[in-house]
Amino acid sequence: MNRYLVPASLLGTAVGGAVLFKDYVAGGACPSKATIQGKTVIVTGANTGIGKQTALELARRGGNIILACRDMEKCEAAAKDIRRETLNHRVNARRLDLASLKSIREFAAKIIEEEERVHVLVNNAAVMRCPHWTTEDGFEMQLGVNHLGHFLLTNLLLDKLKASAPSRIINLSSLAHIAGHIDFDDLNWEKRKYDTKAAYCQSKLAIVLFTKELSQRLQGTGVTVNALHPGVARTELGRHTGMHSSTFSSFTLEPPAGSPAQHLPGCGRRTGGCFWKVLPWTQREGSCP
Repeated sequence: MNRYLVPASLLGTAVGGAVLFKDYVAGGACPSKATIQGKTVIVTGANTGIGKQTALELARRGGNIILACRDMEKCEAAAKDIRRETLNHRVNARRLDLASLKSIREFAAKIIEEEERVHVLVNNAAVMRCPHWTTEDGFEMQLGVNHLGHFLLTNLLLDKLKASAPSRIINLSSLAHIAGHIDFDDLNWEKRKYDTKAAYCQSKLAIVLFTKELSQRLQGTGVTVNALHPGVARTELGRHTGMHSSTFSSFTLEPPAGSPAQHLPGCGRRTGGCFWKVLPWTQREGSCP
């Protein structure tokens, strides 16, 4: 009997540790029941993963949701799914390729012309640890899409956001920014051997720095800016790493489809703030812990 005690204890400890680790990396569930009737929200990269779940949950709460995606076939399918599930018909798909400055300008111009207000901009789209690709305009892909594309989009829509105040800009970064270093002499990795991880960390650090500076510049305008780490979920973001296909990842990483509200930007445990808690115009019935 005793010879099975130690192995059983070790197994129990391992299983318990795995469950706790899964809970830790997935982040906490957001208890807020806030509604956003009449508010217009743009979510980039909303055809899949956290972006789609964010759009789904905000549509469920009554918002006018604009899905901004590069692949219009997938974007239209996602918008159709969200309309069917939420019965909110104010969910629309728009083309936005963050790897093209031309596409970003065209998208912003259309939004400015057609939308009376923009209350929330969720800069969610990202690429992670891809090969050494470049954008249409010659920027290293991860920096170009994750930061520079959203930088331009945000600034083009800034007047509209100010006119819609109180309004909010939400930039999805990552804890990876802690390991980031911005090499201003070689932003596009033309002089060094390309390091996919370092390039990703650089892009996420750039997002944090941009957010901090923009937040200071917008004080008193009614537009608030936050950067956040949304927790870890099993999405297509890790398609270039292979880690999401492992058995360990399949067990420990929470699929975003499991609990949409859990993955709202700002409702993870380690985000440094709560998305709903700081929306002054929402009718809140609860707030994040």
